[in-house]
Amino acid sequence: MRIGELAARAGTTTRTLRYYESRGLLPARRTGNGYRTYDEDDVRLLEQIRTLQDFGFDLEETRPFVECLRSGHPEGDSCPASLAVYRRKLTELDALIGELSAVRAQVGAQLARAEAATPGGPGPRCELTG
Repeated sequence: MRIGELAARAGTTTRTLRYYESRGLLPARRTGNGYRTYDEDDVRLLEQIRTLQDFGFDLEETRPFVECLRSGHPEGDSCPASLAVYRRKLTELDALIGELSAVRAQVGAQLARAEAATPGGPGPRCELTG
């Protein structure tokens, strides 16, 4: 299939596909007349990239998964390099969850302090609600 058909099937743009090609994530096969040509393996590869990006992986983090697919594994996450990226991402997510939990606790403490400062009495007049 040609680039326009691949873009339509993958739900992306030809510009994105050219960018992936320039980054070495999408193979650059060409016909005799210079047209780019793709197959079902490329559709699967793009599905893998998009799924990972939906999970918050940046484009470079998808590279081991792409290489795993290209090496013949039916799933792009069964190679050691892919597993290492999963582990790094989980560590990153755990750190973010910890940071968000700390911020949530601070906001909750501020709310409790603010509510305790005005027990039953009229609160300050809010300029936005009149």
